[in-house]
Amino acid sequence: MLKISNTVTLDENEVEISAIRASGSGGQKVNKVSAAIHLRFDIEASSLPEYYKEKLLECKDKRITKEGIIVIKSQQHRSQEQNRDEALERLVELIKSVNVVQKKRVPTKPTKGSVGRRLDSKKKQANKKRLRGKVERE
Repeated sequence: MLKISNTVTLDENEVEISAIRASGSGGQKVNKVSAAIHLRFDIEASSLPEYYKEKLLECKDKRITKEGIIVIKSQQHRSQEQNRDEALERLVELIKSVNVVQKKRVPTKPTKGSVGRRLDSKKKQANKKRLRGKVERE
């Protein structure tokens, strides 16, 4: 059982895990051992509450396909068990992330003092540039 929150758990039977050969360079065993893990999780067919399903399907994440299947590939570690644990952990983190409510941004305004200092510095700079110009004779 994967624990998502205090009330929500996920059965590991709902997650399809297959071992594949890792891509990239490797050592002597790279072409013999299937250490990487390919995890697939169908959101619609899962036992997650509807709230989680809706939020996951709305989520703009490259790991979620148009059909509503989460695909995670883990090949960081040399052992299959560690890659499996990491893939499951990343799945749980993705599901947990939809439950976090983003704080509403409060737009701020510059203070009167900072506006005054900015305008003063602009005036000084303009005056400096003006004094560098040609001198007109009378």
